[in-house]
Amino acid sequence: MEPGSPGGLDPQLSRTLLLLLLSTASTQEVAPNRAACVVSHAVNGTSVSCHPPAQIPRRFPADTVSLVVEFFNVTRLPDDTLRGLARLQELHLSSNQLESLSPNFLLPAPLLQVLDLTRNRLARLPRGLFQASGALHTLVLKQNQLEALEPSWLLGLKALRHLDLSENRLQTLPPGLLANVTSLRILDLSNNQLKTLPPDLLKGPLRLERLHLEGNRLQVLGEGLLAPQPDLRYLFLNDNKLAAVAAGALRGLRQLGFLDLSNNLLTGTPKGLWTSLGQPARDMKDGFDISGNPWICDGNLEDLYGWLVANKDKMFSRNATRCAGPEAWKGQTLLVAAESH
Repeated sequence: MEPGSPGGLDPQLSRTLLLLLLSTASTQEVAPNRAACVVSHAVNGTSVSCHPPAQIPRRFPADTVSLVVEFFNVTRLPDDTLRGLARLQELHLSSNQLESLSPNFLLPAPLLQVLDLTRNRLARLPRGLFQASGALHTLVLKQNQLEALEPSWLLGLKALRHLDLSENRLQTLPPGLLANVTSLRILDLSNNQLKTLPPDLLKGPLRLERLHLEGNRLQVLGEGLLAPQPDLRYLFLNDNKLAAVAAGALRGLRQLGFLDLSNNLLTGTPKGLWTSLGQPARDMKDGFDISGNPWICDGNLEDLYGWLVANKDKMFSRNATRCAGPEAWKGQTLLVAAESH
């Protein structure tokens, strides 16, 4: 037997077999387990978070209070996905490819408070989806494919405080859309294709605080649209095509703290529009932005001039708020024009 050759094997062959065995053992040791959802336990219940490459399990712990199922390429979830989850409070289904939901999908989760459906492919919602969702306070439908809405879709949402419908394809809204959503505090309709709004849009909510209408195609802000909302604090109307604002459009907004009218087509505003804003009890404490409009800085802006000088410390984008005419003032800032009159 040749020295140094265990069992009489050829030294080179022995070394090869040893390396092969070590390689196999190493592979077995580091081989990853099938990816699983992350499960966290707490006193109030279990939180489950599922992202690829994990697979969506058929069942979840009965005490689940928070469930996250995101970034999966699924167009539909089984109707019984939430079966047995009577304690569920938060459901996050963003960044999937969901095209539809069953009318009974949420029935097993009557305590649900937050539903996030951001970045899916929903073109409509089934009537009755929220029939057992009396506890739901936040509904996010941002970045879907909604082209139209129906008031019946929102039936049952008695506690809803935050509704996000931004970045869809909405061109019109039906009358009475929010008639039964009386607890609403935040409404986000930004970055759609809305040209007009139904006059009764805000007659359902009783205490709206934030209204996002930016990034649409609105041309006129009428007299009575905002009237039902005296507690409105933040109003976003920027990046529309507003060319006219009614003299009484902002009247009655006793709590308005921020107003954004930037990047519209305003050349002037009617007398009386600004009278109720910036007063001691309505101090616009968070500021205002009227930049990016083609202001015509002549005598027709006297009402705005006086208000602007009195509230200039609350003004955003001063350098971008300029006169488009007449020729003598073209390119000058609106504030300089106001202080010169």
